[in-house]
Amino acid sequence: MTSHEVGRSSYQESYSYIWRDSEVEYTQGAVVYMDPGDEFAREPYLAEFRDVDTGDTIAIAVVHILYGDSRADRTLEIRQLAEIWDWMREVYPDSDRIIAGDFNLEPDHEAWQLLRDLGASPAITSGATTLSSTDGEYANLYDNLWFDRDALDFTGSGIVRFPELLNLTHEQARDVVSDHAPVYIGVGDVGIVDLDETTSTDSGPRCININEATVSRLDELPHVGPARAEDVINSRPYENVGGLTRVSGIGPSRVEDIEASGMVCSL
Repeated sequence: MTSHEVGRSSYQESYSYIWRDSEVEYTQGAVVYMDPGDEFAREPYLAEFRDVDTGDTIAIAVVHILYGDSRADRTLEIRQLAEIWDWMREVYPDSDRIIAGDFNLEPDHEAWQLLRDLGASPAITSGATTLSSTDGEYANLYDNLWFDRDALDFTGSGIVRFPELLNLTHEQARDVVSDHAPVYIGVGDVGIVDLDETTSTDSGPRCININEATVSRLDELPHVGPARAEDVINSRPYENVGGLTRVSGIGPSRVEDIEASGMVCSL
């Protein structure tokens, strides 16, 4: 479910909700906030959903806060979220509330105090969600979900570091997917999966594909440091692990060590 384009001039964009019909159903109230004071460059998009098993409902507002020229430009909209929070209680009186989005401001900034005073808390309190231009590094904690910790049955939250899961460099990820990592919150009896431990292929937990892996992943292999990892990338493609002997400093005995580590995906 997607909103119409919202925002001023070059700041226009659409918001979307995606859900699994077997688990969740849309109930009512999909609306772009009218913003009577014209406080938001891109007005929040709200909707209510129901858990098909329990009947519990939740109201969600999504928003992309204006980045602007300085943090002062962002704090005006952040403070206005307190009014959104109260308005959600009027429109969706029987539902728990979440405000989710890219806030372009860390959750410990003083501008959030108005929302905190109303009982809202951030789901993500540590880490970073924006992909740095330096491969393998993350910068600011801008993406979050604010919720009522006393009302919602909170079970956990986290950040999906998708470039590492998909064996993308940050440059590739920023170019074709996003420069932000998704964040999530768990409620009720949901199980929270540690995505860092998921298996990317059948060869083992997070095996390293020497034809696709980033410098930071290749650096995990025996006898491969950051500089040599760059040489591994520059010598691609490989038909098998034995092809690594083309890289200066990696001879047959070191290839044996790399194979024996069990860390390399089957090619």
